[in-house]
Amino acid sequence: MTTSESPTTRVLLADDHTLVRRGVRLILDGEPDMRVVAEAGDGAEAVRAAKEHEIDLAVLDIAMPRLTGLQAARELAVLAPRMRILMLTMYDNEQYLFQALKAGASGYVLKSVADRDLVAACRAAVRGEPFLYPGAVTALIRNFLDRASRGEETPDTLVTAREEEVLKLVAEGHSSKEIAEMLVISVKTVQRHRANLLAKLGLRDRLALTRYAIRAGLVEP
Repeated sequence: MTTSESPTTRVLLADDHTLVRRGVRLILDGEPDMRVVAEAGDGAEAVRAAKEHEIDLAVLDIAMPRLTGLQAARELAVLAPRMRILMLTMYDNEQYLFQALKAGASGYVLKSVADRDLVAACRAAVRGEPFLYPGAVTALIRNFLDRASRGEETPDTLVTAREEEVLKLVAEGHSSKEIAEMLVISVKTVQRHRANLLAKLGLRDRLALTRYAIRAGLVEP
Protein backbone atom coordinates (compact mmCIF):
# COMPACT_ATOMS: atom_id res chain seq x y z
CA MET A 1 0.00 0.00 0.00
CA THR A 2 1.31 3.44 -0.84
CA THR A 3 0.03 6.96 -0.34
CA SER A 4 -0.43 7.27 -4.11
CA GLU A 5 -2.82 4.31 -4.04
CA SER A 6 -4.75 5.77 -1.11
CA PRO A 7 -4.36 9.60 -0.92
CA THR A 8 -6.47 9.69 2.24
CA THR A 9 -5.49 7.05 4.78
CA ARG A 10 -8.61 5.59 6.40
CA VAL A 11 -7.89 4.99 10.08
CA LEU A 12 -9.47 2.71 12.67
CA LEU A 13 -8.81 3.99 16.19
CA ALA A 14 -9.22 1.63 19.16
CA ASP A 15 -8.74 2.65 22.80
CA ASP A 16 -10.94 2.01 25.82
CA HIS A 17 -10.51 5.60 27.05
CA THR A 18 -12.84 8.03 25.29
CA LEU A 19 -10.65 11.05 26.05
CA VAL A 20 -7.61 9.37 24.52
CA ARG A 21 -9.57 8.53 21.38
CA ARG A 22 -10.80 12.09 21.16
CA GLY A 23 -7.28 13.50 21.46
CA VAL A 24 -5.79 11.09 18.94
CA ARG A 25 -8.65 11.73 16.53
CA LEU A 26 -7.99 15.47 16.69
CA ILE A 27 -4.35 14.85 15.80
CA LEU A 28 -5.09 12.55 12.86
CA ASP A 29 -8.13 14.35 11.46
CA GLY A 30 -6.05 17.51 11.49
CA GLU A 31 -3.82 16.02 8.78
CA PRO A 32 -4.87 16.43 5.12
CA ASP A 33 -3.98 12.83 4.22
CA MET A 34 -5.67 11.06 7.16
CA ARG A 35 -9.23 10.48 8.30
CA VAL A 36 -10.53 8.44 11.24
CA VAL A 37 -13.44 6.45 9.79
CA ALA A 38 -14.12 4.12 12.74
CA GLU A 39 -13.58 4.00 16.50
CA ALA A 40 -13.65 1.10 18.96
CA GLY A 41 -13.59 0.80 22.73
CA ASP A 42 -11.97 -2.64 22.86
CA GLY A 43 -10.22 -5.18 20.69
CA ALA A 44 -13.35 -7.12 19.79
CA GLU A 45 -15.06 -3.93 18.59
CA ALA A 46 -11.94 -3.11 16.55
CA VAL A 47 -12.10 -6.43 14.72
CA ARG A 48 -15.81 -5.94 14.06
CA ALA A 49 -15.22 -2.39 12.78
CA ALA A 50 -12.54 -3.66 10.42
CA LYS A 51 -15.13 -5.98 8.88
CA GLU A 52 -17.63 -3.16 8.44
CA HIS A 53 -15.34 -0.42 7.08
CA GLU A 54 -12.60 -0.03 4.50
CA ILE A 55 -9.54 0.47 6.72
CA ASP A 56 -5.98 1.24 5.66
CA LEU A 57 -4.45 1.66 9.12
CA ALA A 58 -5.47 0.41 12.59
CA VAL A 59 -4.16 2.31 15.62
CA LEU A 60 -4.63 0.06 18.64
CA ASP A 61 -4.10 0.52 22.36
CA ILE A 62 -2.43 -2.52 23.93
CA ALA A 63 -4.40 -2.78 27.18
CA MET A 64 -8.12 -3.09 26.34
CA PRO A 65 -10.95 -5.27 27.70
CA ARG A 66 -12.34 -8.38 25.96
CA LEU A 67 -9.53 -8.52 23.38
CA THR A 68 -6.25 -6.70 23.93
CA GLY A 69 -4.65 -4.69 21.16
CA LEU A 70 -2.18 -7.54 20.70
CA GLN A 71 -4.94 -10.11 20.26
CA ALA A 72 -6.85 -7.80 17.92
CA ALA A 73 -3.68 -7.18 15.89
CA ARG A 74 -3.27 -10.92 15.32
CA GLU A 75 -6.87 -11.23 14.14
CA LEU A 76 -6.62 -8.16 11.91
CA ALA A 77 -3.40 -9.43 10.34
CA VAL A 78 -5.33 -12.50 9.18
CA LEU A 79 -8.57 -10.69 8.36
CA ALA A 80 -6.95 -7.93 6.30
CA PRO A 81 -3.29 -8.65 5.48
CA ARG A 82 -2.89 -5.34 3.61
CA MET A 83 -4.01 -3.31 6.61
CA ARG A 84 -1.19 -1.64 8.53
CA ILE A 85 -1.21 -1.81 12.32
CA LEU A 86 0.25 0.61 14.88
CA MET A 87 0.30 0.04 18.62
CA LEU A 88 -0.28 3.20 20.68
CA THR A 89 0.53 2.56 24.31
CA MET A 90 1.58 4.04 27.61
CA TYR A 91 3.93 1.10 28.23
CA ASP A 92 7.64 1.56 27.51
CA ASN A 93 8.03 -2.17 27.95
CA GLU A 94 10.30 -4.57 26.07
CA GLN A 95 7.93 -7.53 26.38
CA TYR A 96 4.98 -5.57 24.96
CA LEU A 97 7.17 -4.23 22.16
CA PHE A 98 8.36 -7.70 21.23
CA GLN A 99 4.85 -9.15 21.29
CA ALA A 100 3.44 -6.23 19.25
CA LEU A 101 5.88 -6.80 16.41
CA LYS A 102 5.29 -10.53 16.60
CA ALA A 103 1.53 -9.88 16.34
CA GLY A 104 2.01 -8.04 13.07
CA ALA A 105 2.30 -4.40 14.14
CA SER A 106 4.57 -2.24 12.01
CA GLY A 107 4.96 0.45 14.63
CA TYR A 108 4.99 1.06 18.38
CA VAL A 109 4.26 4.59 19.63
CA LEU A 110 4.20 5.84 23.21
CA LYS A 111 1.17 7.90 24.23
CA SER A 112 3.42 10.27 26.14
CA VAL A 113 4.90 11.53 22.86
CA ALA A 114 1.95 10.85 20.54
CA ASP A 115 1.68 14.52 19.62
CA ARG A 116 5.25 14.32 18.31
CA ASP A 117 5.50 10.81 16.85
CA LEU A 118 2.03 9.58 15.91
CA VAL A 119 1.60 11.26 12.52
CA ALA A 120 5.09 10.27 11.40
CA ALA A 121 4.45 6.71 12.58
CA CYS A 122 1.15 6.54 10.68
CA ARG A 123 2.76 7.74 7.46
CA ALA A 124 5.66 5.32 7.86
CA ALA A 125 3.23 2.43 8.38
CA VAL A 126 1.29 3.35 5.23
CA ARG A 127 4.57 3.36 3.28
CA GLY A 128 5.26 -0.13 4.63
CA GLU A 129 8.10 1.07 6.85
CA PRO A 130 8.55 0.21 10.55
CA PHE A 131 8.38 2.91 13.22
CA LEU A 132 9.72 2.41 16.75
CA TYR A 133 10.16 4.98 19.48
CA PRO A 134 13.74 6.02 20.36
CA GLY A 135 15.50 3.26 22.24
CA ALA A 136 13.06 0.56 21.13
CA VAL A 137 15.42 -0.97 18.59
CA THR A 138 18.10 -1.41 21.24
CA ALA A 139 15.55 -2.95 23.61
CA LEU A 140 14.27 -5.30 20.92
CA ILE A 141 17.72 -6.51 19.94
CA ARG A 142 18.75 -6.98 23.58
CA ASN A 143 15.56 -8.93 24.27
CA PHE A 144 16.08 -11.18 21.26
CA LEU A 145 19.77 -11.83 22.01
CA ASP A 146 19.06 -12.58 25.68
CA ARG A 147 16.44 -15.18 24.73
CA ALA A 148 18.61 -16.67 22.01
CA SER A 149 21.62 -16.96 24.33
CA ARG A 150 19.49 -18.96 26.78
CA GLY A 151 17.99 -21.11 24.02
CA GLU A 152 14.67 -20.11 25.48
CA GLU A 153 11.28 -20.99 23.99
CA THR A 154 8.86 -18.42 25.33
CA PRO A 155 5.64 -19.66 26.94
CA ASP A 156 3.48 -17.67 24.51
CA THR A 157 4.74 -19.87 21.68
CA LEU A 158 3.21 -22.83 23.49
CA VAL A 159 -0.22 -21.32 24.06
CA THR A 160 -2.82 -21.41 21.30
CA ALA A 161 -4.85 -18.33 20.33
CA ARG A 162 -8.00 -19.84 21.87
CA GLU A 163 -6.19 -20.69 25.09
CA GLU A 164 -4.95 -17.10 25.24
CA GLU A 165 -8.52 -15.83 24.88
CA VAL A 166 -9.61 -18.08 27.76
CA LEU A 167 -6.61 -17.01 29.84
CA LYS A 168 -7.44 -13.32 29.44
CA LEU A 169 -11.09 -13.84 30.39
CA VAL A 170 -10.14 -15.99 33.40
CA ALA A 171 -7.78 -13.24 34.55
CA GLU A 172 -10.55 -10.66 34.15
CA GLY A 173 -12.61 -12.66 36.67
CA HIS A 174 -15.16 -14.33 34.40
CA SER A 175 -16.61 -17.70 35.37
CA SER A 176 -16.36 -20.75 33.11
CA LYS A 177 -20.03 -20.33 32.19
CA GLU A 178 -19.54 -16.67 31.27
CA ILE A 179 -16.45 -17.49 29.20
CA ALA A 180 -18.33 -20.25 27.40
CA GLU A 181 -21.11 -17.81 26.49
CA MET A 182 -18.68 -15.09 25.35
CA LEU A 183 -16.65 -17.45 23.15
CA VAL A 184 -19.65 -19.54 22.06
CA ILE A 185 -18.11 -22.80 23.26
CA SER A 186 -19.15 -25.33 25.91
CA VAL A 187 -18.28 -25.06 29.59
CA LYS A 188 -16.41 -28.36 29.30
CA THR A 189 -14.27 -26.89 26.52
CA VAL A 190 -13.46 -23.87 28.69
CA GLN A 191 -12.47 -26.15 31.54
CA ARG A 192 -10.27 -28.19 29.19
CA HIS A 193 -8.53 -25.03 27.99
CA ARG A 194 -7.92 -23.96 31.60
CA ALA A 195 -6.46 -27.36 32.45
CA ASN A 196 -4.21 -27.20 29.37
CA LEU A 197 -3.02 -23.71 30.33
CA LEU A 198 -2.16 -24.80 33.87
CA ALA A 199 -0.23 -27.80 32.53
CA LYS A 200 1.61 -25.93 29.75
CA LEU A 201 2.59 -22.98 31.94
CA GLY A 202 3.40 -25.06 35.01
CA LEU A 203 0.87 -23.17 37.15
CA ARG A 204 -1.45 -24.38 39.89
CA ASP A 205 -4.52 -22.17 40.16
CA ARG A 206 -6.53 -19.21 38.92
CA LEU A 207 -4.43 -16.70 40.85
CA ALA A 208 -1.26 -17.95 39.17
CA LEU A 209 -2.98 -17.72 35.77
CA THR A 210 -3.96 -14.12 36.54
CA ARG A 211 -0.40 -13.21 37.51
CA TYR A 212 0.89 -14.77 34.30
CA ALA A 213 -1.72 -12.87 32.24
CA ILE A 214 -0.54 -9.59 33.79
CA ARG A 215 3.11 -10.38 33.00
CA ALA A 216 2.14 -11.32 29.44
CA GLY A 217 0.31 -8.03 28.93
CA LEU A 218 -3.15 -9.60 28.52
CA VAL A 219 -4.64 -7.59 31.40
CA GLU A 220 -3.60 -4.51 33.33
CA PRO A 221 -2.27 -4.97 36.86
